Amino acid sequence: MASDERTSGTPRRKWLPLVALVLFVDAIGGWLYYRWQREHSQDTVIRAAAARYGVDCALVKAVVWRESWFDPMARGKAGEIGLMQIREPAAREWAEAERIAGFHHEHILDPGSNTLAGAWYLAKLLRRYLHTDDPVPYALADYNAGRGHVLRWNHGAAATNSQQFLAQMTFPGTRRYIETVVERRGRYRDEFPLAMQSASQAHTR
Repeated sequence: MASDERTSGTPRRKWLPLVALVLFVDAIGGWLYYRWQREHSQDTVIRAAAARYGVDCALVKAVVWRESWFDPMARGKAGEIGLMQIREPAAREWAEAERIAGFHHEHILDPGSNTLAGAWYLAKLLRRYLHTDDPVPYALADYNAGRGHVLRWNHGAAATNSQQFLAQMTFPGTRRYIETVVERRGRYRDEFPLAMQSASQAHTR
């Protein structure tokens, strides 16, 4: 009888690695689908905001990815909130420019409002650095570290040369922020029709 039990258990043991492999592949597939779904969960509001203010859709999405990983309820340590981690001064500046009455900072937890405010602010920063060879690194540095630090880093050739500007940057975290957003923007470029990017080419070349 004991011999029969050992024999009958052998096939089951042989199947265990296959079952484990199937479960592993299924788990990986589920995780990849979750990531894909989350990464596209805000595409509608991103497109609308980018079109409203003439900013590259891929750039807006890359900033959303870096700032909140598409979590509309994300909150930062310095009071930043929402998809693009907007602070209250920037949010109020946008609301005043758009003449939004009764505005409160918490209103931009709404994904549509948050991406509108963020795209508006990005457009403003890109215009600020149009005199440079590539406004994007300057605008992203301003977005991440603030205008005061940009003014510390853009002396001499760095005032217009983006590579010199990055080289003179004293915050490794901000440099890495710029590099990752620019790299991610390149990935997202294929997701959006060229027609949607044409309005912002003057800002983002």
